[in-house]
This record gives sequence, structure tokens and C-alpha cells, in this order.
Amino acid sequence: MSQALVEYQAENHIATITMNDPKTLNAFSTVLKDAMMAALTKADEDEQVRVIVLQGANNNFSSGGHIGEMLENGMESEALSDKLNFMVGEVAEISLKLRNIHKPIIAKLEGAVAGAGMNLALTCDFRIASENAKFVQAFVNIGLIPDAGGIYLLNQLIGVAKTTEMVMLGDKLKAEDMARLNLVNDVVSSDKLDASVLALATRLSNLPGKALASMKHMINTHAYMGLNEALDMEVDQQTMLAKTDDFKEGITAFMEKRKPVYIGK
Repeated sequence: MSQALVEYQAENHIATITMNDPKTLNAFSTVLKDAMMAALTKADEDEQVRVIVLQGANNNFSSGGHIGEMLENGMESEALSDKLNFMVGEVAEISLKLRNIHKPIIAKLEGAVAGAGMNLALTCDFRIASENAKFVQAFVNIGLIPDAGGIYLLNQLIGVAKTTEMVMLGDKLKAEDMARLNLVNDVVSSDKLDASVLALATRLSNLPGKALASMKHMINTHAYMGLNEALDMEVDQQTMLAKTDDFKEGITAFMEKRKPVYIGK
């Protein structure tokens, strides 16, 4: 019997949601997204749940978008554009869901934290990273822009200059780099990650839930009011970029494990 793509467990007022597709490093497919939305709704509606922990199976958070699904209709421009339009819209729903749940959400980060995976982590309220976590805004490497609210979230969290550097250069970052940018709350050794996340979740679960919910509502109002519009813009831009020669070259080079040669078209 195959395992669920998203596993759900609730205990001691803490719901743990685990993305469980190790063969893709927990990439966001449509099926995984649907299961994740159902799990988040379950945690949101359960009055016994006060805190949510989001994690990935097999020592990886998420590698980002599911390339296999992206290419399942072929490389023709319209097919790629339509598929990307759909997938970017799907991951945008998760970003909004994470902000609209008025319970604290902790991202437990280890291994691959890439692309949409990194941006969904940024949407959470707290981020605890293992020393082995590797972060990257990988989109530029295949001729696309960040989705899941990436540019908007980074602008809010670290400002325009560092956001521009991160998304345009697409460099890989270590957990300590993220800590210097104040993008994670704590960095711990791999063997202490579970205990550190549990300690934070337990502390939050013992605080007044109504007050925490009001705080998150106010943070959303003051810091994330433009997220919905930013997500809509991502869909439009990504749909356009999916028709470019540079995107086709980027995705082909990725699949062939070679360096892309871009022509600016």
C-alpha cells in the first residue's frame, strides 16, 4: 500500500504536516498540493490544534516545483504556458492558506529548501533550520521568476537590494547565510532539529491562542496586504515567460544536466 503524499498527525495541540514524496525531494505536484491544502484546512478547523509544524520527509523540506508535471504535456509553447499558469496558481493557494490560518506555523527546514519550497517556508511564521539546509531561489536558472510570493515576501523581510541579489543571481545559500539575513529564527545541528522545533511549538501552544491569532491578523494587515496581488502578477509573468526560448533552453539544460546558453528571447 502506497504512502500518502502528505501525512498528518496531531498530538498535544500540535499538528505536524509532512510532505512525503522523497523521490522528488518533496516537489510540489498538483496531487501533493491538494493533499497539503486538505491537511492545512484540517489543522485550521480543529479547535484542539494550536500550532502547526510544516516539514518534509527524508531529511529534505522541498525541492520546489515538480519538473516532471511541468513537462507532462510536452515542450510546445502553449502547452508549457498553460501548465505553468496552472501550477503557479496552485502553489499560490498554499501561500495564501499559510498566511490566512490564524495559528502559528513553524517551518522545519533541512536538506533541500529550493524554489517554491523556500518561498512557502518564508510564508510561515517561524523557520527553524538545520545546519545541513541548502536554500536557493533557483528560478533564474531556468528562465523564470520566483513563485509562491517569493519576490514580495523577500522584499518585506530583507528589502529590495538583497532580494534583487538573491533572485537575479540564484546563488545557493547555507543556513548560516539565511540566519545573517534574519530569514530563519534559529539554526541548529541536525540531531537537535526535532527537539528545537518541538520546544518552540510547545511554547507557542501554551500561549493565549486568541492573542496570537490577533497578532497574525495584524501582521498580515501591516506587512502582507499586497500578497494576493503579487501572486496574481506571478501567474501573469510566469505564463508569459513559459513561452520564451530562454525558458525552453533553461529547462532542457536542466533535464540534460548541462549549462544553459541563453539568447535573451
